[in-house]
Amino acid sequence: MAVCPECEAAIDVDEDEIEEGQTLDCPECGAELEVVSTNPVELNPVLDEDDNEDEEDW
Repeated sequence: MAVCPECEAAIDVDEDEIEEGQTLDCPECGAELEVVSTNPVELNPVLDEDDNEDEEDW
């Protein structure tokens, strides 16, 4: 069981069927998430390229 870092909803994922770098969507809030670890399952929000460019401008 993983937790969405955006809305903290529980996401049912099978550790045997996912791999690091894979993306999935939160069924509750729709956030695009990247698998950063499979044991335990950890998810991080995927940043839009526009978001990264804005951060570089600061």
